[in-house]
Amino acid sequence: LPPQFSGLLGTVYRRGNLSFTRDGNSLLSPVGNRISLFDLKNNKCETLPLATRLNIVCVGLSPDGSLAILIDEEGAALLVSLIGKCVIHQFYFHKPVHSVSFSPDGKKFVVTKDNLAYLYHAPGKKREFNAFVLDKTYYGPYDETTCIDWTDDSKCFAVGSKDMSTWVFGAERWANLIYYSLGGHKDVIVACFFEENSLDLYTISQDAALCVWQCDTELDGLKPMPPKDAAKEKKAAEDEELLEEPKGEEIHGKADPSEQETRNKVKYSRVAKFFFNKEGDFNNLTAAAYHKKTHLLVTGFASGIFHLHELPDFNLIHSLSISDQRIASISINCTGDWIAFGCSGLGQLLVWEWQSESYVLKQQGHFNSMVSLAYSPDGQYIVTGGEDGKVKVWNTSSSFCFVTFTEHNSGVTAVTFTSTGYVVLSASLDGTVRAFDLHRYRNFRTFTSPRPSQFSCLAVDSSGEIVAAGSQDSFEIFIWSMQSGRLLDVLAGHEGPISSLSFNPMKCVLASASWDKTVKLWDMLDSWRTKETLIMNSDVLVVAFRPDGRELAVAALNGQITFWDHENAAQTGSIEGRHDLQMGRKELDKITAKQAAKGKSFTTLCYSADGQSILAGGLSKFVCIYNVKEQILMKKFEISCNYSLDAMEEYLDRRKMTEFGSMALIDEGGGGDEGVAIPLPGVKRGDMSYRHFKPEIRVTCVRFCPTGRSWAATTTEGLLLYSLDSGLIFDPFELDIDVTPSNIHKTLSQKEYTMAIVMAFKLNEKKLIQEVIEAVPSSEVDVVCSSLPDLYVEKLLEFLASAFETSCHLEFYLIWAHKLLMLHGQKLKTRSVKLLPVIQFLQKSIQRHFEDVSKLCEWNIYNIKYALAISQQRGMKRPAEETPGDEEELNSDSDYLM
Repeated sequence: LPPQFSGLLGTVYRRGNLSFTRDGNSLLSPVGNRISLFDLKNNKCETLPLATRLNIVCVGLSPDGSLAILIDEEGAALLVSLIGKCVIHQFYFHKPVHSVSFSPDGKKFVVTKDNLAYLYHAPGKKREFNAFVLDKTYYGPYDETTCIDWTDDSKCFAVGSKDMSTWVFGAERWANLIYYSLGGHKDVIVACFFEENSLDLYTISQDAALCVWQCDTELDGLKPMPPKDAAKEKKAAEDEELLEEPKGEEIHGKADPSEQETRNKVKYSRVAKFFFNKEGDFNNLTAAAYHKKTHLLVTGFASGIFHLHELPDFNLIHSLSISDQRIASISINCTGDWIAFGCSGLGQLLVWEWQSESYVLKQQGHFNSMVSLAYSPDGQYIVTGGEDGKVKVWNTSSSFCFVTFTEHNSGVTAVTFTSTGYVVLSASLDGTVRAFDLHRYRNFRTFTSPRPSQFSCLAVDSSGEIVAAGSQDSFEIFIWSMQSGRLLDVLAGHEGPISSLSFNPMKCVLASASWDKTVKLWDMLDSWRTKETLIMNSDVLVVAFRPDGRELAVAALNGQITFWDHENAAQTGSIEGRHDLQMGRKELDKITAKQAAKGKSFTTLCYSADGQSILAGGLSKFVCIYNVKEQILMKKFEISCNYSLDAMEEYLDRRKMTEFGSMALIDEGGGGDEGVAIPLPGVKRGDMSYRHFKPEIRVTCVRFCPTGRSWAATTTEGLLLYSLDSGLIFDPFELDIDVTPSNIHKTLSQKEYTMAIVMAFKLNEKKLIQEVIEAVPSSEVDVVCSSLPDLYVEKLLEFLASAFETSCHLEFYLIWAHKLLMLHGQKLKTRSVKLLPVIQFLQKSIQRHFEDVSKLCEWNIYNIKYALAISQQRGMKRPAEETPGDEEELNSDSDYLM
């Protein structure tokens, strides 16, 4: 079965509003056209396996936390179940939507579009043909609507607008409140908030002004309208059915109603007006959030500063700068302890605990696109290098970046791990290769060339002692010693820029690819002499050795992937991959995608862990996986369906073509949200260099995980992970007619454990296998392991590796792993190359538990030492004499504490 999309790393926030879940422990963040769920309590991140057609601009979360509405740039909406993590319904709003908000009772939701507000019935527990039923359409504002807030009892909602007015509408037809218009501001309304259990209102505008509005009526004072004539309502409903787009009940608000219309109606009066900054050093307020229970107002500014105020007295609690970029979104969790900030400029996501003044979460992706990635030998970590000069290390299980190295002064071109897994190497255009220590998180070696040179590729040998980097301007390969940091040799011979380097995992041979249409093999043991030169038909872009070192794959500019037996310098096969790349046509391309594809090729290659398949990617939205032996395409992975990126479509949209050329030539990115605008001819304001552009979809690097369970690709969207689907799939193995769950349970009850395990593996259902293995007494594990057929030993090891990830029976499964490896070790060693991914998967799982338990033990030992020191200080008599430094006793105590 092919791997499925399992996660998006490297990008944590793009644009749109952040939302905390109902319990306040998780945060929903829109990342391009996907949505990521950050579990802040368990320190994990998960990207939901669904995507919209364009970038998500707003997210509405239901009060019970089970449903979310995701709306993209063009107004296409997805109704998503956060429990099942699937799309329930699709809807199209026909125009861009600015904000969406569910009512606190979860029965309705409001969408703001153009200068209107639409009230819909929220999808309920019952099954419906159409989940989006329009209830009312509200007219009032003259310009685009910007924000929504509901009263606590869902009776009314407020809508802010770009015309500097705020409108309060009744969700039902109230006799004394149908609509109410509030002014008092001199700029666009950024946010409006109701006070807790009240109609009192706060409005905040972009020029950093806050107005406090007091209402003369309580929420209980809203009087329902007398019932309407049923016959008229029926006729209106029938008329509406004939309309192409039903509008529901229409409510038309007036900015200046007559005295007769306002008689016996709700009235608002402005109690106070506050200004956030008197000096005017950062006057552009961009985002705000309010926590009703604690009366806490959080405001974010274009300069990256945020303020915490207590309302209604407007007391400043706190002021801090989190970056120099515009704060795009703010959200507060249900308890009011955690505040989430999103900065779209840098792709930052921060969760701040304001009382303790500490970060709960601080994540940032690469500012520019990622260029390179590498897996650690155990598959636990991924290192990425970007054009922003940063090197980041990510944890694959939590999807979080835990260290960022910023020593490079220019774009990073290549990254790799050494065989130990504790050293990361990176090559950069700034003329340095740097080695980073993952124990102390420091740059402990910097390798440079005698003359400044831009490094384009990097390789490290299997021992981790020899570092090689290729130059793109001097056409040389530089060899350094990791131990001493000295330059050992400079390999000359290529007549073009070096494009790729790869060390043979089993021998001391370095393969180098160049634009001079050759691949050279250098023998490290024979004074770096050229062992062989392989001549190609085109410029060589990338080389890769098979994990067993017996085959070399080469991708060239003509779109071909060729396979070589490098010992005999003989070509063993080739794949014509140009047609599989399937290029898209960019908006401003003059030639068709089919013609453009003739000049395209694969720019990155990687063998699978078992060496039977090869992954290839390039300037396209597809990653291809080929079978090396048969030389056929096994599967094409479409890495993105986000049409906000360029080169996604094969054909240009005729509707965007005019007699003057493509509509894409018209720059529409000159104003709006970024505070950049040219309001009148001759009037210039803001950053004139700002231009609207669409990033092009491309795959810069693909790598297979050493465990063989997943692969990763760095793309325009971020770092995408694909892993083997662990869902419920019926995939039997050597199945007989007698192998049924009932027969397995029967065999188990007769205490024929080995037979039951073999039958369970034949049926191949994970839960059943787990049930059978956990039913075996620990005293019988030795006997069962010794009598298990060889074929099932591998399967059991693979199951144990995956069981370690989730199971709490740590010691029990460790006994199984220990006995299997002790009894079948010699036989497994003969098939080590084939079994290596399974063993590494097992090692990764055990290593993770070892780190967790050792940290806990160290903490317990520290606590016991502290308790002993305190007791001695106070002169308490202990029942038995024991020394605090006795390690064994402390360890047994720590086990007891655990």
